[in-house]
Amino acid sequence: MNVAVEMDAVRHGELLDISEAGPAPKRIIAGFGFWIFLLSDIVMFSALFAAYAVLAKASAGGLTGGQLFDQRNVAIETALLLLSSYSCGMMSLAINSQRYLATFLGAAVTFLLGSAFLALELNEFQGMIALGATPQRSAFLSAFFALVGSHGLHVTVGLAWLVLMMVQLSLRGFQDVVVRRLHCFSLFWHALDIIWVLIFTVVYLMGVLP
Repeated sequence: MNVAVEMDAVRHGELLDISEAGPAPKRIIAGFGFWIFLLSDIVMFSALFAAYAVLAKASAGGLTGGQLFDQRNVAIETALLLLSSYSCGMMSLAINSQRYLATFLGAAVTFLLGSAFLALELNEFQGMIALGATPQRSAFLSAFFALVGSHGLHVTVGLAWLVLMMVQLSLRGFQDVVVRRLHCFSLFWHALDIIWVLIFTVVYLMGVLP
């Protein structure tokens, strides 16, 4: 009888401990929520990739990818974004060891490389539009501008986010919430790098094939 009572007390105590633990820590909730955001972004880009794959040949008698794409310019863009991903990774290592100078240096290099990538992409768009290759010219161009433009918009948001995070780091230091947001930015930036590699392959490399 006493054993049964003691077992009930143990079970009750375990349940009490679990109930008193409360909700998951904020870092767990924020991390989970951010992964859901990244997955939803991937779903969106998957739809854009699918649309482009279907419409890639629908040029309506206008200029095609083989005539429009400058492989040298795209190669430079890719190199810039890959290097920015590396500098972002170095920034993350500096954040883990709480080194201010290395963190700001990594962020500055990432920002400069990302800005250079964005400038080249905007120059590419401007050149295409000057040739009359506007989004409304054909289904191919509509799909192209939607896919590549969405990635460029994400890069723009990422650069603004990075500047904001450096301001927060300057004002608040390596507080848990700041470190968590910086790691979320790092995940976001690396995801953009992966998406660009897919764009480079599907749009620019396969786009010049006959």
